[in-house]
Amino acid sequence: MGMKSKVLIIGGTGYLGKRLVKASLKLGHETYVLQRQEIGVDIEKIELLLSFKKKGAHLICGSLNDHNSLVEAIKLVDVVISAISGVHIRSHHILLQLNLVHAIKEAGNVKRFVPSEFGTDPARMEKAMEPGRVTFDDKMVVRKAIEEAKIPFTYISANCFAGYFLGGLCQPGLILPSKDHVLLLGDGNQKAIYVDEDDIAMYTMKSIDDSRTLNKTVYIRPPKNILSQREVVEIWEKLIGKQLTKTSISSQEFLANMKGQDYAEQVGLSHYYHVCYEGCLANFEIGKDGEEACNLYPEVNYTTVEEYMKRYL
Repeated sequence: MGMKSKVLIIGGTGYLGKRLVKASLKLGHETYVLQRQEIGVDIEKIELLLSFKKKGAHLICGSLNDHNSLVEAIKLVDVVISAISGVHIRSHHILLQLNLVHAIKEAGNVKRFVPSEFGTDPARMEKAMEPGRVTFDDKMVVRKAIEEAKIPFTYISANCFAGYFLGGLCQPGLILPSKDHVLLLGDGNQKAIYVDEDDIAMYTMKSIDDSRTLNKTVYIRPPKNILSQREVVEIWEKLIGKQLTKTSISSQEFLANMKGQDYAEQVGLSHYYHVCYEGCLANFEIGKDGEEACNLYPEVNYTTVEEYMKRYL
């Protein structure tokens, strides 16, 4: 693969971004982190940035709303990775991503761009329900801009972040597992795919200099982590030595309850519906436009669901 690329990570203080910085440094990339003006006096983020600097990262001042500062930062590197948070629902998030695409196009030197996706492949969600489909539609707008600008890319489909799904035994709104009761979504038998966030970062960083992933989607599908909600619960029951009381909620009940939530909650819950009731993550074969990360990088010793769950004991 030759020399390692110089990497700029945008959103480096975020949930996934800080892990991308760590993985980039671990793999020996010259790593730049955008120190965004919007951080202001958020002391925890400043301390995190300084810890990156101490470990060898370069901090570059700039803003996603300042075109010139973005262009200048991008000119320093070969690869740009965006990990800006998806909580900016609709217009704000898509605007920031498009600002970045425009800056990359003007800089003209980027060999690979990884946009802020990392979840369900939006290209497979054209039939997603409202209002959750807004997330996928926005990502497809960004993809269109990337491809029209002829920017080399890799899209990462990391499926379910383990912390959000495994911690709550796949129950929306929970991030710690109960030792008494679990609510099964439907029959609890639809398969999903759970990935440790540190592993997501490592697979992402492995892909950026790989010709096999150029202009493709990389799907992270650890074989031992393709499990149903019931199988996740069974792993937890084995670890705690106790059977949980189980109730279930039908798809009709789930959708009816969803309608009573605010907009942002409905967006998230509709994603849970597609994953847990329809099995949208594991019900297709990867085609010629995609690659599977665990096949490409068997040297990565990924964290299994059982290993991950032990942290909650």
